[in-house]
Amino acid sequence: MVDVATLPTRHAEDFRYADLTALASLWPVKAETIVVPAGERRALTLIHTGEAPLVRDLAVALGEGAHFALHVLNAGAASGRIAVRATLQAGAHFHLGAVQLAGGDATAEIVTHVTHAAPDAISRQVVRSVAGGRGTANYLGKVLVQPGADGTDGEQSVRAMLLDRTATANARPELEIYADDVKCAHGCAVGELDAGGLFYMAQRGLPPELAKRLMLQAFIAEALAGAEDEAALQDQARAALEALL
Repeated sequence: MVDVATLPTRHAEDFRYADLTALASLWPVKAETIVVPAGERRALTLIHTGEAPLVRDLAVALGEGAHFALHVLNAGAASGRIAVRATLQAGAHFHLGAVQLAGGDATAEIVTHVTHAAPDAISRQVVRSVAGGRGTANYLGKVLVQPGADGTDGEQSVRAMLLDRTATANARPELEIYADDVKCAHGCAVGELDAGGLFYMAQRGLPPELAKRLMLQAFIAEALAGAEDEAALQDQARAALEALL
């Protein structure tokens, strides 16, 4: 996730699963710098639902005690890649909530590098992906805890749902820790809709297609909870999900 004039190849870990054909038409990508001063709160929502490919590269610097919440809906008909580098100073709080919906031949991808550079900072990443057709959903995320960043609390929650056997989901949550007295965890799961849950809902009179929609809506809703524009964002996510189904 470094600004380079030449598009990296798949030998670069952050581009292993990327749609390089789509990226080539937009490369190079200029990094967007976001600075949240000490003690301040900021929020940002990124939405990709268009027909053209999209690439965003965010470099986020959080001062002491700063809070930054980033919510993402990555659901374009063409491939979309959101890359985020966040550096947290003492007591800072970074939250990422992201929904990815990939259909057709599109690749929806989120790549994150979160660096805990000082003590007592908190990071939370919640990513929910749904892929159908020949779509691909990727999440590659690294949490780095630097020496001296004691009291770090970092968490990655990554789940992907496959609607078709031709769809693909790739996930690589990663922790790199060089400090003591930290609390870091990551959870990752890729699967299909729970057959038991669908049967339970069918037994209570819900048609299979409606039960499927309700389960998927609940699945993605978690990632967008707490967004400043949550109601509108949830509506857009549900509409994009309907288009995928």
